[in-house]
Amino acid sequence: MNRVGWKRYLFWILVAEGTGALAGFLTREGTQLYAEGIEKPPLSPPGIVFPIVWTLLYLVMGISAARIAACAPSLQRTRALWAFWLQLAFNFGWSLLFFGLQNFLAALFWLGALWLLILWMILSFAKLDLAAALLEVPYLLWVTFAGWLNLGVWWLNR
Repeated sequence: MNRVGWKRYLFWILVAEGTGALAGFLTREGTQLYAEGIEKPPLSPPGIVFPIVWTLLYLVMGISAARIAACAPSLQRTRALWAFWLQLAFNFGWSLLFFGLQNFLAALFWLGALWLLILWMILSFAKLDLAAALLEVPYLLWVTFAGWLNLGVWWLNR
């Protein structure tokens, strides 16, 4: 990979990982309260699983976005990158709603919108780079699982 390609990948990975790190930092107290005092639904993984999975997902998000950014400039590429930015903003916002404010119902609806944005991103990426789109599928699956957990947390802690 040439130097420009390497820098492109580094930029997009840092954007994705940085977004996740900032959300984690801003919600650290709420995350602790969640871990200690919130009733969780069946199939809830141990707390250590979340930072590991999210670190990997943000890494893959960055790689995928870098692949799209490397595509020839076009309206499709612009739309695909807008889908990336929008879903990333919603991803960030979900953490603030769920952990920061512990508003589990609002977070559930927000997560539904995030799921649709991720699907839009995948479909947009697929028009440009199938590998980039496929790299996002685990993210969509994890957010689907997160929807189950979010619903269960809301139900159990109403």
